[in-house]
Amino acid sequence: MNTSDLTGRVALVTGASRGLGLAIARGLRDAGATVIVSSRKFSACAEAVAALGDSPVGSAHPLELHVGKWDGIEPALDGIIAEFGRLDIVVNNAGIAPVADDLTSVTEALWDKTIEVNLKGPFRLMALAGARMAAAGGGSIINISSIGALRPSPPETMYAAAKSGLNALTLAFAQAYAPAVRVNCVLPGGFATDMAEHWDDEFISKIVDRLPAGRLGRPEEIAGLVTHLAGDAASYTTGTVIPVDGGRTAVY
Repeated sequence: MNTSDLTGRVALVTGASRGLGLAIARGLRDAGATVIVSSRKFSACAEAVAALGDSPVGSAHPLELHVGKWDGIEPALDGIIAEFGRLDIVVNNAGIAPVADDLTSVTEALWDKTIEVNLKGPFRLMALAGARMAAAGGGSIINISSIGALRPSPPETMYAAAKSGLNALTLAFAQAYAPAVRVNCVLPGGFATDMAEHWDDEFISKIVDRLPAGRLGRPEEIAGLVTHLAGDAASYTTGTVIPVDGGRTAVY
């Protein structure tokens, strides 16, 4: 099997205008896929597609999609299939990660928004995309969770709870649309994305000092795994929850 050939496949990546999402979109595109780069703002998606540049194999296309808006998901999927003829891969990457040092100050609105983007939207997207993939003969869904779902800290309680729910959805959907549709989940640890540019040295040292890897992850180190899970070489892999955390779960 060619572990990286996604020629002819159509992939939707949510939250793909920057960070890990953009790296994942690049990895899938460079493996030959037609990649739909989506996020809440079309302008950000268009800038991301421009940043990706041209490829001799795959292609990238912008799409405005707010995964937290339940009623907007089905028209977006139908539009993708109408334009590109199929949908083979969905990467649920969009998310927000608010922190709260004082949990009593968390508002209901912030709680609802965290669940809406990190859990409710991915559920609806998986339900609709999975049904369409199963009817068409197959597909692969990859959820991007967080190591915080397994190793939560108090300030990230809301985010960790939502991502724990996403882990559970992975196991359930792996059964719901089996055997045609495979569903897997990746749990990133600390990665050197644009978000990490705002971290000070003390905060970074707290993350990496005890890691066997001894450093933050590089975005392409997520993209490689997602590309593998999307392709035929992972055809016997479904219902998995895979940490990519530099060894964090091994030591603490």
